Amino acid sequence: MAWSGQGSGTVAPETHTDWVRFTEHGHFLPQGQSREVAFRNVYRWDLHPEHIALYHERRGPDAAVWLFDLVADSSTTLISKSPHLCGADTYQAQLTLEAHGFRLEWHIAGPRKDERLVYHYRQPDE
Repeated sequence: MAWSGQGSGTVAPETHTDWVRFTEHGHFLPQGQSREVAFRNVYRWDLHPEHIALYHERRGPDAAVWLFDLVADSSTTLISKSPHLCGADTYQAQLTLEAHGFRLEWHIAGPRKDERLVYHYRQPDE
């Protein structure tokens, strides 16, 4: 079953010396549907000299799931060093710096998945 659509949301960042937490809330509208689906994610970005470790904190900071380390691929792009395995599925990502934020593109592959998710993180208009 193929699906596609668009969503939008807000991010509440929490910044510390060596990490940043994004609490995300929004809505996704599947293509061809009239009813939006609410979503919520919490990601923690641990900042290291040679990489950024990305964690999903869906169940809270004490139950954070390490997804992968993002390492430099170019001066404007980071890529997952190795895929995150979740059952039979693999998750990989590419982060690209943009003029007013960054784009995070996920690729999820597995026996029943071949998904591409593109998140655009932008500074709010002032």
